[in-house]
Amino acid sequence: MTSTSPGGVSPRTLLVRGMLAGLLAGVAAFLVAYLLGESEVDAAIAIEEAAAGHDHGEDAPVGRALQATAGLGTGVLLYAVALGGIAALVYCFALGRIGRFGPRATAALVTGALYVTVTLVPFFKYPANPPAVGDPGTVARRTALYLLMIALSVLLAAGALILGRRLAPRLGNGNASIVAGAAFVLLIGLSYALLPGIDEVPAAFPATLIWEFRLASLAIQTALWTTFGLAFGFLAERALVPASAPKEAVQPTS
Repeated sequence: MTSTSPGGVSPRTLLVRGMLAGLLAGVAAFLVAYLLGESEVDAAIAIEEAAAGHDHGEDAPVGRALQATAGLGTGVLLYAVALGGIAALVYCFALGRIGRFGPRATAALVTGALYVTVTLVPFFKYPANPPAVGDPGTVARRTALYLLMIALSVLLAAGALILGRRLAPRLGNGNASIVAGAAFVLLIGLSYALLPGIDEVPAAFPATLIWEFRLASLAIQTALWTTFGLAFGFLAERALVPASAPKEAVQPTS
């Protein structure tokens, strides 16, 4: 990476800072996952074991306690660092191209856009389910549909951004943003209607547990993106905005 951002900083510098912010975000997400999500996972596993008539943990190569601590932490941190690096690259492209926003405001806009497109849009079509929900034989299909929804959301968001920029000279920034946003919502709605739904929740599975698990999953993602946006905004501003030159010492007068 030899080119520089509009602030004169190399993308490599922002990439490193994005990954560092991702690490901090991963810590926050892990804490939320451990405090809010693990109880629902344990309850779902207990239901699955009761239905199967035996304890799956006895045959598992990794104990449940290790899965809920080191395993969960490692997975979340690796995911968050990778996501932070990708978000930093998106930030490098967006900086100076989406309006006269400072480094922190741009970080907030980019983070918010990624949260909506990568998390919220797929979540409302294919929400997360706890263990024991879903046919093991359809895992590949469900994963493919979820990734397809993410890809469609990102592509449609990029298309809405391009549409808004092209309409801005004729409609003004505010009206162009409204039109582009409406087009994005309309096309996402069509995607929801055209893509197949997935309903594999057993009739006897507690509905309360499903929604608690889904809310916990959403809380984890919200904690991750919020922490990343705040941390990366701070780190990016430190890199892009040079520190003020120290004031010259006042010479004493005789």
